[in-house]
Amino acid sequence: MPFTLNGRNIEITKAIRDYVEEKIGRIVRHNNQIMNIKITLTVTKNPSVKKSHTAEVTCLLNSHVVKISESAESMYASIDLLADRIDRKVKEIKERLMSNKTGKSIRTEIQSEEAFEEEEFTEAEESSVDIELESKY
Repeated sequence: MPFTLNGRNIEITKAIRDYVEEKIGRIVRHNNQIMNIKITLTVTKNPSVKKSHTAEVTCLLNSHVVKISESAESMYASIDLLADRIDRKVKEIKERLMSNKTGKSIRTEIQSEEAFEEEEFTEAEESSVDIELESKY
């Protein structure tokens, strides 16, 4: 899984890189159509901001682009929150795509509708013949 890890106002250490790989690696198990993941870790150096550590992810799938951002008081907490949200979102997209695939083609649906209309037409003809015979006698 190719992914890019960037940091703003933070140095990306080996420990942070390993932690991100571990947490974001779970997503690949749910969807094998992930093309690229871009992760940006940001620290706001303003002491009045409580949730100063932000993690952002952009996940490129074959059919969708998912962008999620999470903030927390520590970088590890924001990565955990981000990993949970992106995991749920990717599962949801995969389930939605799988539910849309019914395995039916347009051709078989049209043929079954035509057969249903023919059955209704022949039943209507048979009932009109019975009414005509009863009226003659």
